[in-house]
Amino acid sequence: MEDIYRERTYGAETIGYGDKPGIVVVDFQTGFTDPQYPLAGAPLVARAVDNTARLLDVARRAGVPVVCCYTAYASVRDMPHWKVAAVREQFIHGHPCTELDPRIYDASYDVPLCKTGASIFFQTPVTSYFAKERVDTVIVTGCVTSGCVRASIIDSFSHGYRTMVPEDCVGDHEEGPHRDNLRDVGRRYADIVDADGVIEFIETWRKKNA
Repeated sequence: MEDIYRERTYGAETIGYGDKPGIVVVDFQTGFTDPQYPLAGAPLVARAVDNTARLLDVARRAGVPVVCCYTAYASVRDMPHWKVAAVREQFIHGHPCTELDPRIYDASYDVPLCKTGASIFFQTPVTSYFAKERVDTVIVTGCVTSGCVRASIIDSFSHGYRTMVPEDCVGDHEEGPHRDNLRDVGRRYADIVDADGVIEFIETWRKKNA
């Protein structure tokens, strides 16, 4: 199957980094990272949180713009038609599961926002902020790979950003959907990289712009 896509030229190009990176952190809220909640406890998400925290530490020191989002609503009435019971029951403003995980969120540096759709870009000020910061390369981190991360990757691509996805900084409930979705977006919209490679790029970018 992979050979068929390759024969049809999918994945033939490498996007690469541009002149200035920005990072989006999708839904690393406690509802996905604290095992007391029904959507949390996935090993791939736990791994992604640890690697994203490591990446963000380097990025902040280098002056890279960071946007962290969480998903929450006023009530079920103003939600989209979610099919996920835990979202409908718990992702309400003020519920502890909507709090950003402190391992990835720095209130003194990051831009926080609440999203109501799947993508971090949907009806949010991310693109305006990145335009002000002259970002041309978006590094996508967060969860879950097959849902809001994938939606954010596609919107990043659609807005014209060079889109980089460190595989070990995104996570899903199961490895199959995680791998399948990264393979799919990697054929079309984004470069699939890893945290160490992104850190190396940021360090080089920082020295170049010092």
